[in-house]
Amino acid sequence: MHGLINRSIQCFIRDTYGPDRWAEVARGAELGFVSFEALLTYPDHMTVQVIDVACEILGKPCDTFLEDLGTYLVSHPNLEPVRRLLRFGGETFMEFLCSLDDLPERARLAVPDLILPTIEVRDHSTGSMTIRISRGIPGFGVVLVGVLRAIADDYGALALLEYKGRRGHEELISVQLLETAFSQGREFKLAPKGA
Repeated sequence: MHGLINRSIQCFIRDTYGPDRWAEVARGAELGFVSFEALLTYPDHMTVQVIDVACEILGKPCDTFLEDLGTYLVSHPNLEPVRRLLRFGGETFMEFLCSLDDLPERARLAVPDLILPTIEVRDHSTGSMTIRISRGIPGFGVVLVGVLRAIADDYGALALLEYKGRRGHEELISVQLLETAFSQGREFKLAPKGA
């Protein structure tokens, strides 16, 4: 697993529950170190172990933990670059959803050796879509639900999102876009602050 993913999990636990909780998770997962390096690669089982131990220590169901992680990736001030990368997907939430197919390639522009699952968006009717995630890390779809909830809020859109589970090698998410301008979204400018 790419170190950036592991580092994101570490930072989520540390920033949300405190450094002592992260240290407890690292010990419980028997990592043998306290901090993941973002540019290294780690065995997949290590990531699974960290998630399992974190859920046990925090008393959270795995799906809740993973969805909260997705929300954190978009909404935490320390991760503004992730939010910016995602917001380049379109001026509206609908445009963003339609551009999700390109997200793995956009991520590789920022981190060339980061491999994300394949994402396919199927538009069924006005505002109704199914997102298919394949060839990926189990649970990625749940993380994506958290990302999508936070991004919908970021755009000011009202959307119903439902994780439909895993079928074979695919995870499915149902999206019903109810209103594109439900509330005022967060300010977003192409140039980062101070540029």
